[in-house]
Amino acid sequence: MENEVNDIYYTIAKPVEATFSEKRSKFLAFTFPVSTVEEVKSHLAVIQKKYYDARHVCYAYMLDFERTTFRANDNGEPSGTAGKPILGQINHFNLTNVLVVVVRYFGGIKLGTGGLIVAYRTASRIVLEQAEILECTIDETIAVRYEYPLMNEVMRVVKEENPTITKQQFEIDCLLEMSIRASKMGRLRQRFEDIHGVIIVEN
Repeated sequence: MENEVNDIYYTIAKPVEATFSEKRSKFLAFTFPVSTVEEVKSHLAVIQKKYYDARHVCYAYMLDFERTTFRANDNGEPSGTAGKPILGQINHFNLTNVLVVVVRYFGGIKLGTGGLIVAYRTASRIVLEQAEILECTIDETIAVRYEYPLMNEVMRVVKEENPTITKQQFEIDCLLEMSIRASKMGRLRQRFEDIHGVIIVEN
């Protein structure tokens, strides 16, 4: 059944900034849409350069549709008091392909481990609450090859299943490349397989 495939994920539309203060410590929170570790490193380099005088630049990120690539960094804060609560908020909002950075300027009053956890969690929550969250679909691609007499049958399937056509090639025979959300791919593939003479091109 189509419902068995989880083909939806959530990310943010654009970068957002927010600030939070606790006992004279100032927390600057940033979130960025990212899709690779290289993008994460690039954003971190910019933040670290801009806020070079800050005591700590802590962060966490989550990548991939399966939400299996992630990291949390305390950047000198006591272990588990910064990166982990930041990552916890990313998980709370069920986001992926996102980086959250929290820059701390120490205000002279120690917050203690519990206070740090609350402060980093709060700063992360505030910036993510201000972000525009996008619901995205995980799409898969398929290509079919067929001869001209089958054009009407193939196009009937395309019209009824509504995939996005990404490439069309009409030479001796026809080649059609399409993308469609993962939960609908099984039905689309089956309908093409049921047309005698249509060849599914495997990568």
